[in-house]
Amino acid sequence: MFNVRQKSTGTGYTTTVALLVVAFIFSPAILVASRPLSYLSVSLSITCSGLCVALAWVNWTRFSQRSMPSIVSQKGAAK
Repeated sequence: MFNVRQKSTGTGYTTTVALLVVAFIFSPAILVASRPLSYLSVSLSITCSGLCVALAWVNWTRFSQRSMPSIVSQKGAAK
C-alpha cells in the first residue's frame, strides 16, 4: 500500500517518456503522412526529434537523482 508520509524520490519519468514518444513515433509518422517529402519537412522533422531527445536527456538527468531525505525513514512510520 502507498504511504502518504513518504517523500518523493524525485523521479519524473512521464515527461521524459512523452518527449521520446514525440521524437521517435509522432515526428516520423507526421513526416511520412506529409507527402510529398521536401527538404523543409525532413529538416523540421529532424530538428523536432533532436530537440525532443535533448529535452528528454535534460529532464532525465535533472529528475532521476535520488535525494537523501527520500531514503531516510521517518520516525514512527514503521509501527
